Amino acid sequence: MTQTIQSPDTSAIVKTESVAANQVVAAPRSSVGERSRRKFDPFEDLAYDPEGINAYYQHRLPSVIVRVLTVVWPLLTFATRVWWNGRGGGTSEKAQRRQAKRLRELLTDLGPAYIKIGQALSTRPDLVPPIYLDELTQLQDQLPPFPNNVAFRYIKEELGATPEEIYAELSPNPVAAASLGQVYKGRLQTGETVAVKVQRPGLAQRITLDLYILRKLAQWATNNVSQIRSDLVAIMDEFGARIFEEMDYTHEGENATRFAALYGHLADIYVPRIYPEYTARRVLTMEWIDGTKLTKLEELAAQGIDATHLIDVGVQCSLRQLLEHGFFHADPHPGNLLAMRDGKLAYLDFGMMSEVKPYQRYGLIEAVVHMVNRDFEGLAGDYVKLEFLTPDTDLRPIIPALAEVFNNALGASVAELNFKSITDEFSALMYEYPFRVPAYYALIIRSLVTLEGIAINVDPEFKVLSKAYPYVAKRLLTDPSPELRSSLSNLLFRDGEFRWNRLENLLRNASNSDDYDMEKVLDQTIEFLFSERGEFIRDRIADEVAKELDHLGSNMMQTFQQKVRQRLGWEAPSASQTTITIQPNNTDSNLDRILRIVDILRKTDGFDATLLARQLPQVLVKRETRDMGQRIVGNLTQRAAARFIRDILLANTSAQPPEMAPATYK
Repeated sequence: MTQTIQSPDTSAIVKTESVAANQVVAAPRSSVGERSRRKFDPFEDLAYDPEGINAYYQHRLPSVIVRVLTVVWPLLTFATRVWWNGRGGGTSEKAQRRQAKRLRELLTDLGPAYIKIGQALSTRPDLVPPIYLDELTQLQDQLPPFPNNVAFRYIKEELGATPEEIYAELSPNPVAAASLGQVYKGRLQTGETVAVKVQRPGLAQRITLDLYILRKLAQWATNNVSQIRSDLVAIMDEFGARIFEEMDYTHEGENATRFAALYGHLADIYVPRIYPEYTARRVLTMEWIDGTKLTKLEELAAQGIDATHLIDVGVQCSLRQLLEHGFFHADPHPGNLLAMRDGKLAYLDFGMMSEVKPYQRYGLIEAVVHMVNRDFEGLAGDYVKLEFLTPDTDLRPIIPALAEVFNNALGASVAELNFKSITDEFSALMYEYPFRVPAYYALIIRSLVTLEGIAINVDPEFKVLSKAYPYVAKRLLTDPSPELRSSLSNLLFRDGEFRWNRLENLLRNASNSDDYDMEKVLDQTIEFLFSERGEFIRDRIADEVAKELDHLGSNMMQTFQQKVRQRLGWEAPSASQTTITIQPNNTDSNLDRILRIVDILRKTDGFDATLLARQLPQVLVKRETRDMGQRIVGNLTQRAAARFIRDILLANTSAQPPEMAPATYK
């Protein structure tokens, strides 16, 4: 049976209501500087202000103490009970179900911040026992609803009319409820079926107090636990800013519109329409989506939907979010990702969104490439760029440590990459070396871990990073940014040698990317090759060509001389001499490598030989091509002269007859 779900967990920048009047205080958003000139009020302020929150609750310690006891005591009691029940070597399935239910109820009672922790755990079948997963999954959209009369009053206050006046139909009760709000199914006067999200009352007050307590705890841990080097306070501030944004549905509507513009065109991705005229801070009206959770495998199979394919679609979309445009969905739990009947993946709930800056996106791409290619010196440099390490950090002891840790996690091939294993191994380094997790990275980790959790539930063998590498390889080959062009150059050249195996690896993986554009690869390659930044590569190519031509010419000359000596009777033919084989400098010649690369290109979808034919005339007339030709000729001349001098100096006296001093040619 298809499950119809609309996630109510929404977002935006917190504006809070007065408990006494239940009215919205529509104060304008103010800057941090403006807020610092007045006292923070959790019933009136609209944006996350950590300094203001701190000042407010410092004078309200009784409220803080009561809340701490409200949180700590039940959690401690629950943990003690679980320990006691398991002391005898395990508990029965029935007892585990009771414990799992109690944990779900406990997190529900503690409020939105703790519900979100439960939601994150509900996506990790590799960490949480199945019985607990079943219960925690209910935190995604099956929480207790709040009264209808409150929800309908909010609709009237926010939209200026009663629900009956705005909607032709509205379900008498919510169809789903989550941490921040609940959803009704409705129909507009114009006939469109919609989901109407209404925010829970009193959210800002509870969340503000919890954030204050968690931030204080993070501050204490940072100052007193020597093993913690990450800025936990900054991470909490990042989380606080995002969760405050989640409480402004107007902001969520804007996020959804932007998300649709950036990613709605991708194959098998669907983003519901927002109705801004029926959206305000505490009410959101959006297109209704009929769909099934990706974790409902039997229902998906009955509908003929390939869940693994949709997970792959989600991974590819997430890669573009994180590494291409930088605007990403930070809360992709199963309640926010639905499989539609036409086989598309629908994204819901655009409240918790975040952004990755360009230098961070390029750094992440470079880090993945260096990790896959086991370039740990490059990876150490990436950690500096990504702010995991300070610029003055001595990388010499860190590089071998990275090699030891990640060689264990990476296994034998890219196909074995697992995001959790990478993060687990990396965590071990945090205690020995001065790594710190920057605040911006916390939500990226959350997003990727949640997505991988869903993927593992669908397919235990699914590897998010191995699915990601074809896209990363494609970006490295096609992106025109100077950062990635330089990274590609560093990847392919080392110590004056061209690393053919890495080019083969990139091309082979990039060809598996769905939107791999061969013409774009060719255009970008030529553009970069003949740019000022590509001079280094042009010189290396010219040197490689000269080396191969010189080697070929040397072998041809050796063969010619051998034939002449045999004709003159100076040398008797032998089995090994009658068939002359050109021996390359290495067992795998550059010509062989080039032929393999041509074969990879030829087998790639979209390859067309006419693309090369169209580009060739333009390439031949370029000044840089003539310079490369001159460099090749000059290089060949130098090599020939050096060989001639060497042979003269090393040869025996030329006047000696052949039978006394047979010449050898090398």
